[in-house]
Amino acid sequence: MATNISQTHLFREIHEQPAVLRRLFIEEWATAQALADLIRERDIDNVIIAARGTSDNAGRYAQYVFGAMNGLSVGLSAPSLFSIYRRPPHMGNSLVLGISQSGQSPDIVGVLAEARRQGALTAVLTNRPASPLAEQGDVVIALHAEEERAVAATKTYTAELGAVALISAALSGAAEDRAALLALPDAVETTLSMNRAVAGAAERYRYMTRCVTAGRGFNYATAFETALKLKEMTYTIVEPYSPADFLHGPLAMIEPGFPVIVIGTTGAVADDMANFARTLRERQAELIAISDTAALLEMARIPLALPVTVPEWLSPMTAIIPGQLLAMHLANVRDYNIDSPRAIHKVTETV
Repeated sequence: MATNISQTHLFREIHEQPAVLRRLFIEEWATAQALADLIRERDIDNVIIAARGTSDNAGRYAQYVFGAMNGLSVGLSAPSLFSIYRRPPHMGNSLVLGISQSGQSPDIVGVLAEARRQGALTAVLTNRPASPLAEQGDVVIALHAEEERAVAATKTYTAELGAVALISAALSGAAEDRAALLALPDAVETTLSMNRAVAGAAERYRYMTRCVTAGRGFNYATAFETALKLKEMTYTIVEPYSPADFLHGPLAMIEPGFPVIVIGTTGAVADDMANFARTLRERQAELIAISDTAALLEMARIPLALPVTVPEWLSPMTAIIPGQLLAMHLANVRDYNIDSPRAIHKVTETV
């Protein structure tokens, strides 16, 4: 029997996200500025990110933000090179950024420890500033998400995105970037008004066993995080793609009624996402669109209209909200444990 969803930890934590972002932006601006100053002083143009799971998706976001907004080259580390193969690459004059809600996973700690040994600048984004990972950071940005009791990460994920955006704004030094960032919590709060519409859509997909999520650019990370939330909470087989990659082979999967969640917001990739949606429509896929653009929403069987438009580089913090809500409501109609999905735990320590 479906639970009273508003009484779950997950529901409350999803709805705490505006407050978390407000705290983060106020409390950590000075720390982000100090990190930006160190990056400039050391003439760093390369970032290596160590993360797992949801935090890895925040790293995908960082690839686009630091690249597009700050001209930095960004790569995701391979922790097994450090922990299993014992063959760490040379990190040189890089910023090595560890992202972890708990700061506990030994493989991520190992990457940062080796980076420090090599003399690289290290920074940590974590919800636990007293964690082993934080001990390896020259600079530590706390997420200020408070305790997250649901197993599925929601408010800590948006806080990680917010911390990445905060560093980017500090690096750019542009007043308009900081102003857009400070306006973002209100936009996230407005986006939470989608809860009822998303709940109504969830019943249609009660028996869905597979689907695809698609996003490009800044929202490539949103496709991955939406897929992860659906997998871990609803036990559905969900594959995330960039449309560019999907057209190189996986398009053959599409048959009439195949569900595809397309995430596309106002910005440089809007036309590309609309063209991708047309291709899917031609093959009779069933489109669920998360968007603020009329072109994409009009093609969807289930249009989930974002109620506010934000700058594209910040849109993953609003675009993820419908994905979180959909996973929560779909788990509820399937009568699954929303706060504690099977087989997984809040803190996963990998080596």
